[in-house]
Amino acid sequence: MKILALAGSIRKDSLNKKLLAVACEVASAKGAEVKVVDFAAFEMPLYSGDIEDGKGIPEAAIKLKDLFNSVDGVIISTPEYNYSVSGVLKNAVDWMSRIKPQQPFKRKQMLLMSASPSMVGGNRGLWVLRMSLEALGAFVYPDMFSLAVAHEAFDANGGLKEVNHFNLVKTNVENFIDHIAK
Repeated sequence: MKILALAGSIRKDSLNKKLLAVACEVASAKGAEVKVVDFAAFEMPLYSGDIEDGKGIPEAAIKLKDLFNSVDGVIISTPEYNYSVSGVLKNAVDWMSRIKPQQPFKRKQMLLMSASPSMVGGNRGLWVLRMSLEALGAFVYPDMFSLAVAHEAFDANGGLKEVNHFNLVKTNVENFIDHIAK
């Protein structure tokens, strides 16, 4: 089982990168081969039909599409920006959705997570992302995980302080992998 993992943030000390690391540990322990991708390595201009018409799809979007196509499932942990999706993630989705003949979200199994200092843990942004991905044909796993007050949730080593939080991540990731295997 091959899993692609990415955080919808390019911030070095991102809470979502920390949450993603926990999810990746669980996936690896479950036997999955996990490839973590940092969006900072995939620079793309803001989506524009003029850029697409003049220069085509950016090489970074094509490389990211190739990674999506090489795995069985994708785990995304993303921040919520102003009640919506982070700009870097939305821009990548917009560019990749333009790739023909078939954009890489079609029939792709995906698990969504978020970590946020807010009391709702980024849940509103996950619903916006879910709507876009499902419209593009992705199979988004029904259970999403939102870590509220995430700025207080991690210990000095990047692990989750609360066992209950870890168990929820573990259950979601393991069930997602079992779902893909079926």
